[in-house]
Amino acid sequence: MIRKTPQSAAGVALSVVIGANYSLPVFAQQAPPPTSTQAPIFPTAIPTTPTAVPVPENIQPGTMTGEAYTLGAGDIVRVDIFDITPELALEQRYTILPDGTLNLPWVGSVPLAGLSLGQAANVLSQRFGRFIRNPVVTVSLLAPRPLKVGVIGEVNRPGAYIISVISNEVTQTSLNQRTASEGGNQWPRVSQAIQTAGGITGLANLREVRVRRPKVTGGEEIIAIDLWRFLSQGDQNQDILLRDGDTIVISRATTFDSEEATQIATSNFSPETINVSVVGEVGTPGALRVRPNTTLNQAIMTAGGFRGGRASRKNIDLIRLNPNGTVSRRRMSVDLDQNMNEERNPRLFNNDIVVVNRTFIAGVNDFLVNAIGVPLTIFGGISGFRNLIRPDRND
Repeated sequence: MIRKTPQSAAGVALSVVIGANYSLPVFAQQAPPPTSTQAPIFPTAIPTTPTAVPVPENIQPGTMTGEAYTLGAGDIVRVDIFDITPELALEQRYTILPDGTLNLPWVGSVPLAGLSLGQAANVLSQRFGRFIRNPVVTVSLLAPRPLKVGVIGEVNRPGAYIISVISNEVTQTSLNQRTASEGGNQWPRVSQAIQTAGGITGLANLREVRVRRPKVTGGEEIIAIDLWRFLSQGDQNQDILLRDGDTIVISRATTFDSEEATQIATSNFSPETINVSVVGEVGTPGALRVRPNTTLNQAIMTAGGFRGGRASRKNIDLIRLNPNGTVSRRRMSVDLDQNMNEERNPRLFNNDIVVVNRTFIAGVNDFLVNAIGVPLTIFGGISGFRNLIRPDRND
């Protein structure tokens, strides 16, 4: 017992010394717990791979089935980072620059052209991951850029057009409060592009319309649509949504159906009016603006009808200015009781010229008046003189 006592005392003394030596470092490492207002910012943190944020398919009204809206120069977007202090919050709106990049605080210039909204959010999450642990970033489309599309073929004014997206987001407040997924935009469709190009011509084939769409990976895809099904059956899937860079090709019809042509002419695919001229022996010769489905008979009646005793209903010329620069001329006789048909009462096209010629007797009378100043009546009347010089002619 006596031997163990010094050992116990020594052990107690040793433990006190050891405890005194290690107590100070423990106090030096203690720190107050972080408050809830501190931002979880780690400037020197190792970048972490963010969790992909799922993107709803309907986040953009212009999205087609199975496709997502791709960003480009001119798009106005909103970038939100969640769970950070208000002092570190980003601006409410940013515009993608002409080079396809987005200039943001902390991360600088980030290329986003050609990416969907979900892909852009993932790219920004990786960039902000250098400063924020597991950032949750969302990208919302506030105002889409105008679309540049081409319309060629059987339209009145083929060419390239800039079509703006119709939007009711015109104030800063509404831009801050609304996103594209809330239906603030009306995305342009094929029908709007055709209207912008002046409408279709009378030779357009709406059953075979092609949309040439460039691919991000290169090349292009061809989308076939039938706008006649849209007009006749109300199939709005045929009037597809446009994308930047699309080219609409409208082919020429090879067959003619009067009933179908009438319905197409009264739709908004056709121009409201076309320009035709009716000259010669009519009541009021000159230029006319008529509906696209106007026939030859209707144009003559719109111009005041035939002049009695002078107009020849068997001697009507239809002069057509063709798109390829040529001019065609048809001579026909007119029967006002005829319905629309290509032989006796054809449908008129833009810039057609209708010439109502004089009867033979009216021509002779005009010649005599101009040559000797004597009218034809001194020779015994029109009918007698006609039988005298041309007994076999019947105008």
